[in-house]
Amino acid sequence: MFDSMLGAVESGFLYAFMALGVYITFRILDFPDLTVDGSFTTGGAIAAVMITNGYEPFLSTLAALAGGMVAGMCTGLLHTKGKINGLLSGILMMIALHSINLRILGRPNVSLMGENSIFTTIDPLYVMPFVLILVKILMDLFLRTDLGLALRATGDNARMIRSFGVNTDNTKILGISLSNGLVALAGALVTQYSTFADSSMGIGMIVIGLASVIIGEAIFGSRTVFRATLAVVLGSIVYRIVVALALRVPWLDASDLKLITAIIVIIALVFPSIQRYMKQKNTARRRTAELAEQVLSSKRGGSADAKAR
Repeated sequence: MFDSMLGAVESGFLYAFMALGVYITFRILDFPDLTVDGSFTTGGAIAAVMITNGYEPFLSTLAALAGGMVAGMCTGLLHTKGKINGLLSGILMMIALHSINLRILGRPNVSLMGENSIFTTIDPLYVMPFVLILVKILMDLFLRTDLGLALRATGDNARMIRSFGVNTDNTKILGISLSNGLVALAGALVTQYSTFADSSMGIGMIVIGLASVIIGEAIFGSRTVFRATLAVVLGSIVYRIVVALALRVPWLDASDLKLITAIIVIIALVFPSIQRYMKQKNTARRRTAELAEQVLSSKRGGSADAKAR
């Protein structure tokens, strides 16, 4: 039990990079980017092929980050310059990346058993939290710069920010590129952690990323940028722990992982609505009680006046 929870926390740290990437497109840009399912595999494929060809793991991971950014830039160009619907541009890029990833790998999967990786010399449980915190802080600082504020404003009200002379096409391309760069970084780290890369390893990653974002916001809130990114990171860890606990249920198998993920996302989406409903119900009940108290008080006052007369 303890070992499985420890493994879930370690996985949560790695997948948190992907969750931060999904947060950029899903929350900041309000862009439905399905490129994630492809760029996650792209990061893993680039890292695996470079490591097996003798390149340094850190250099391979940086190359994976760059590859994800290129994939995101292509999606952004399809949407902004090609005038293709955002959802469709992500789907098209995801499909294209499936073939590209097979080209990079050269075969359906590549093993890293016996190869040096980042985790050969460092323990992910002790080192990755600090790396993750550093990336989170850099992201917070970036979102507070003029360019970062323009990026946030593009997602809130693109027409308004264009009236101030900001090129929203460029900010969208930048945001989608950064998002998929972080997703590919997560793919490279997960590949080195699990010691293999597979052409289908990215299937369903967008749902996992959304689950992390939604769970984090539902539990920890998202009033400020700092709090929102922290909630996303913690949401990734909570999600992996919940999945690990769910898989320990006797009548659930590893093949039920996608179903578990869907159920978790549904609960996380419905939970805020239930909270709002209960809050409104309590408020209405309190107002009814206050009104009833006022009516009773006025009746008592009227009776007292009648007796006095």
